[in-house]
Amino acid sequence: MSRKRLVLLICIALLALLIIGGVIGSLLRVFYELKYSLELFLPYWLVGPVLFLGTVLIVILIIQVGHPWLKELQNKKPWLKRKRKDVIDLPKSRRHAAQQSLQSIDRLIEYLQDNISRKGLVEERRRVGQELARGDLVVVIFGTGSSGKTSLIRALLNEIVGKVGAAMGSTTTSKSYRLRLKGFDRGLKLIDTPGVLEAGKDGLDREKQARKIASQSDLMVVVVDGDLRASELRIIQSLSNLGKRLLLALNKCDLRGEEEERKLLSVLRSRCRGLIKPEDIIPVSAAPQSVPRPGLKPLQPPAEVNSLVQRLASVLHSEGEELLADNILLQCRHLGDAGRRLLDRQRKIEAINCIERYSWITGGVVMATPLPGVDLLGTAAVNAQMVMEIAKVYGIEITRARAQELAISVGRTLAGLGVIKGGITIIEATLSLSIPTLILSRSVQGVAAAWLTRVAGESFITYFQQDQDWGDGGIQEVVQKHYNLNSRKTSMEKFLELALKRVVEPMHQDRKRRRLPPRPKPRGEVEAWDLENPEE
Repeated sequence: MSRKRLVLLICIALLALLIIGGVIGSLLRVFYELKYSLELFLPYWLVGPVLFLGTVLIVILIIQVGHPWLKELQNKKPWLKRKRKDVIDLPKSRRHAAQQSLQSIDRLIEYLQDNISRKGLVEERRRVGQELARGDLVVVIFGTGSSGKTSLIRALLNEIVGKVGAAMGSTTTSKSYRLRLKGFDRGLKLIDTPGVLEAGKDGLDREKQARKIASQSDLMVVVVDGDLRASELRIIQSLSNLGKRLLLALNKCDLRGEEEERKLLSVLRSRCRGLIKPEDIIPVSAAPQSVPRPGLKPLQPPAEVNSLVQRLASVLHSEGEELLADNILLQCRHLGDAGRRLLDRQRKIEAINCIERYSWITGGVVMATPLPGVDLLGTAAVNAQMVMEIAKVYGIEITRARAQELAISVGRTLAGLGVIKGGITIIEATLSLSIPTLILSRSVQGVAAAWLTRVAGESFITYFQQDQDWGDGGIQEVVQKHYNLNSRKTSMEKFLELALKRVVEPMHQDRKRRRLPPRPKPRGEVEAWDLENPEE
C-alpha cells in the first residue's frame, strides 16, 4: 500500500470517528435533558422504566415507518437493493474443475424422475468418474480400413498385436495395448479402433463405435495412406470440433519417392490448416515392404516410426496433464448437456400437463358462463396461477403480482396480433359442422378459450426455458410462433377432437339432464290425435 493511500485512509477513519462521536454526544445530551425533565414530575424509581419504554416505542415507530418507505424506494431504484454476494469456489486446477462438474451432474441427476434415463446417466457419470481417477493417458489410433493402424501399433509396441493384411476391415473390434515412454510418469494406453468409411451395416456400426471411442480419447493419431478424401476430411473436422488434439500419420512412405512424399505432405498440411498443426503431420512407414535378394531371404526393413514416437513424447511431456484434464472436462460437459436435455424434456412434459389441465378448466368455465365479447377471451384464457405453476416446474419462484403482469401482457398480445379472431374463425368453421346451432356460440367461446390457454401456456414454456427472456423478437414473436404451430391443420384437428370430448359433449349432456319436464296439460284439454282415436 502506498504512503499517500495510507494517509488518506487514516484521515477518513479520523473523520468517521469525529462524526460518530458527535452523534453519540448529541444523543447523550438529549437523554440527560429528558431524564432531568422527567425527574421534576415523576418519582426517581419510575424515571428509568419510562425512558426504556419510550426508547422501545421510538425504535418500533422508526421500523414501522421506515421499512415500507425503504422497500418502496428499492422497487423504484433497483440499484439501491442490497446485492447478495455468492460465494464461488473457483477451481484451482482442471482436475478440480472436472470434480466440480461431476458434482453438478450429481445434483442434476437428483431432479430426474424417469428411471431409465436416470440409470443411463448414472452409469455414464460413473464411467467419467473412473476416467478422472485413472492414471494412463489414452491415445486412439483412428483411420480408414487397412490404412495401417494395426501395423503402426505393432511398430510402436515392437511386437505383433493383430492381423495385418490388405483386406478392408481387418480390425473389427477395438483393442487396447499399454506401454511406457521413457521419462514419462503416466502409462500410455494405445487403442486400435475399427476402420471407418466401410460399406454395409456392419461397417457403419463399426464406424459409430470408432467415433465414440475417439470422442473419449486424450490424444488421437489419424492414420492415412495418401491424400485425404472429402469424407476423411469431414471426419477430421468433426473430431477437431470436439476439441481433440490430433496428430496425422502419413503411412506407407516406403512406397513413394522423396519428392512425391514432400508434395503430399505439403498438400496434407494445406488441407488440414486450422485443424492440425503442420508439425503434427508426420510421415511413417509402419510395415515397409520386403526387399527381394536373389538367392537369399528377402530383406525386411525396420519400421520407420521414430519421428512419430518423438512427436508423441514431446506432446505428452509438455501437454499430457492438460490433455487428460481437458478430455475429462469435455466428457463432463457432454454428460451435463445430456442431463440438461433430459431434464428439459421432463420439465416440458410436466408443463404441458399443467397447461392441458388449465385449458380444459378455462374452456368449461367460459362455456358455462359465456363472455359478453370475444375480445375478453384473451384475458380469460391466461391464468396467473398457471403462470406460477409453469415457473415452479422450471425451478423459478415468482410472485403473484409478477405472474399477473405476465398474464396480462400475453393476453394483450393475443388480442393485438389478431390471434383471438383468427382462432375463433377456424374453430367456428369446424364446430358448425358437428354440433347444433343452439349451443354453437357458447361452444365456440369455450373451445376457443381452451385453445388460447394452450397457445399462451406454450409461450410461457419458451419464456421460462430461455431464463425468463422473450428473445430478440420479443413477446410478439414467441406468441405468433406458437399460434402458427397450434393452428396447423393436424394440430387443430387433434385439439378439436379432444375439445369435443372434454368440453362440448359433457356440457351438452348436462344441459339435456337439466332441461325442465313438459308442462302438464290442463284438465279437460284433449290433443288432436285423442279425438281421432276415441277408443284410446
